[in-house]
Amino acid sequence: MKINLFSYFKEVPPAQNKLTDDKVIRRKYRYWRWRMFYSMYIGYVVFYFTRKNISPALHIFSEELGISILELGILSSVFYVTYGIGKFLSGTLADRSNIRFFMAAGLFFASVINLFFGFIETLWLLSFFWGLNGAFQSMGFPPVARGLVHWFSAKERATKWTIWSSSHTAGTFLIGIIVAFLIKYVGWRAAFYVPGIIGIFTSFYLANRLRDRPVSLGLPPIEDFKKSPMPVVKEKALTHWQVLKKHVFNNPYLWSLCFAYIFIYLIRFGTLDWATKFMYDVRGIDKVRVAFMWSIMPLFGMPGGIIAGLIADKFFQGRCTPINIIYLILLAGSIFGFYHYAGMNHFALTCFFLACIGFFVDGPQNLVGGVQVSRITVPEAVSTACGLSGLFGYIGAIISGVGLAYITENFGWAAMYYTCIASCFIACFLVALSWKKEASC
Repeated sequence: MKINLFSYFKEVPPAQNKLTDDKVIRRKYRYWRWRMFYSMYIGYVVFYFTRKNISPALHIFSEELGISILELGILSSVFYVTYGIGKFLSGTLADRSNIRFFMAAGLFFASVINLFFGFIETLWLLSFFWGLNGAFQSMGFPPVARGLVHWFSAKERATKWTIWSSSHTAGTFLIGIIVAFLIKYVGWRAAFYVPGIIGIFTSFYLANRLRDRPVSLGLPPIEDFKKSPMPVVKEKALTHWQVLKKHVFNNPYLWSLCFAYIFIYLIRFGTLDWATKFMYDVRGIDKVRVAFMWSIMPLFGMPGGIIAGLIADKFFQGRCTPINIIYLILLAGSIFGFYHYAGMNHFALTCFFLACIGFFVDGPQNLVGGVQVSRITVPEAVSTACGLSGLFGYIGAIISGVGLAYITENFGWAAMYYTCIASCFIACFLVALSWKKEASC
């Protein structure tokens, strides 16, 4: 019997036997919504195990292999290039693919790369394989965006999306603790093969637990079940390409959010990826304590992102623009405080500003490129739209790698952190451009 592996990745068609009993529909929706949510959450936590494991080990990793700041910038930028391009391509594929196997396959291959990455020592091989990791990592978010849109209605999506989005900060926090432990008792190379083993097992778990859209299980669409129509509805006569052209590529509000995402990701990764290097090299904090302190940012990012979503749903009817602007202004103040007061002489204050950066960066990072984008496009194009915003976000991440490394090496750490502060205000302006559009949805 011939098996076509590609058939597993195709979108599952609506079930022929549609459920009609309201009690059965409510019971099955309750079960599957919960199962889909926690499975996508766990899966994305482990995606971050195999992605951000390099950051808390960066100071030892670079010292032992003799890699300069600029070379580290090249390494991180290669990842962001492949991840950003891959996120857009994965988004276009995920709109017509099976969530279940698409996400599981990405985690499996990313985990395999991690198994042997810790044993490579040349910069070019490191860059090649970490770039390949970025390509497989890009298969994580688009199927989740599709899942959240098809399983949760527009009026509840900001809350559900930001709770799910805490998975990336949960993953970053947990891997920071795990890597600190591995550095102390095993060695920095274990920071790659241990997450790789965890990731392989989790990929099989995802293939077992996830499913595709509600209609593939005989359930009605979420809009009918919740009696909550989408803010933007697809015209029936349009082909898939026409939908993308109208609601993605010719959508000016989406483009303003995409450009805002460049600066949000520059801030996110500029503050996250370079914090250990800054605290260790400039402020003289010891290497083990630096790894633990670094984990404060993702730890406080979890409630920061969730609270932003709750405020958007409760006080702004799901609109994200107002809370994003508030968070970005407070984020600028937090970065200013961290740069000026970080150090062993101000240990508590350093931890406080790290916590504030993590808290306030996660709101815009979760809302702008996900929830806010989903509100100004149609469900049939949401993975592509989120993939496009993700591509632009990782342009910002590339700049945070090579660009901020160049600024730091030539103009100092002050220039790097003030670039992040300026980016907060530029992002504010770009997010504000969609204020009226989002309010009309």
